[in-house]
Amino acid sequence: MLVLVAPGQGAQAPGFLNPWLELPGVADLLTQWSEITGLDLVRYGTEADADEIRDTAVAQPLLVAAGLLSTRALFHGGPPLGLDRVGAVAGHSVGELTAAATAGVLSERDAMAVVTRRGQAMAEAAAVTRTGMSAVLGGDADAVVAHLEGLGLTPANINGAGQIVAAGTTEQLAALAAERPEGARVRELKVAGAFHTHHMAPAVGALKAAVADLAPGAPAVRLVSNRDGRVVTDGGDFVDRLVGQVASPVRWDLCMDTFRELGVTALIEVCPGGTLTGLAKRALPGVKTLALKTPDQLDAARELIAEHGTAE
Repeated sequence: MLVLVAPGQGAQAPGFLNPWLELPGVADLLTQWSEITGLDLVRYGTEADADEIRDTAVAQPLLVAAGLLSTRALFHGGPPLGLDRVGAVAGHSVGELTAAATAGVLSERDAMAVVTRRGQAMAEAAAVTRTGMSAVLGGDADAVVAHLEGLGLTPANINGAGQIVAAGTTEQLAALAAERPEGARVRELKVAGAFHTHHMAPAVGALKAAVADLAPGAPAVRLVSNRDGRVVTDGGDFVDRLVGQVASPVRWDLCMDTFRELGVTALIEVCPGGTLTGLAKRALPGVKTLALKTPDQLDAARELIAEHGTAE
């Protein structure tokens, strides 16, 4: 059984879309989505530096665009492989919008419009107080969570595989760096706010307004939610979860538990892949993984789908 996953904020890197622009139709597609977002996605994906694409209002639309264009290339180029060969789809944080569009809950245009407002609203919320996020690697999970809460921090991403992401004010994160949980390392993340915490509460209302007129479709494939790792079968329910998710923790550990229960044997992470496959290698031993970074890997990804995907 094959799972398709989409990464979240922080996965972007300068110039990461350069090789994708060599594929037919990609430049036109990014131009269309640039009109929706009001951002020059081609420039941001090819020429912009790390600081420019770290901006939440830029990073989020850029990541969803990358995920969607690489998924298009995977399923609409080369051998005729259908989405019915995919056993489940999920996304980490903003990657859930990529997953929603892939599963047919949202159109690509709607996903790009929603992610634009999401990025703007979360950037506005982040500007109120100086906040950020740090990864806590290793240590006992329960002890780490208790330590974070003792410092006033939120375990915003419980990612499994020995990784928990702490979020809070810069002062709280400085205290964490100075007073690490036993047996754990702390690494500052290049994000511009305390996402998935109460600091993002103002963004919830903005996102709720952004989805008010949408008509979500039913998922065409199993769609696994960050909130609790459950398979969601109603498109409206999934969109409601997308709205609340910006101010609540991401439970990627529970998503991986669900993959395991469903019988996952292979996992492909769409562009810019790497983060989620790294977690899967540690949490899902024996599962074949592929991080899709460039078009050169499309054939290998299609081979993995042909080997592990089952039409239902």
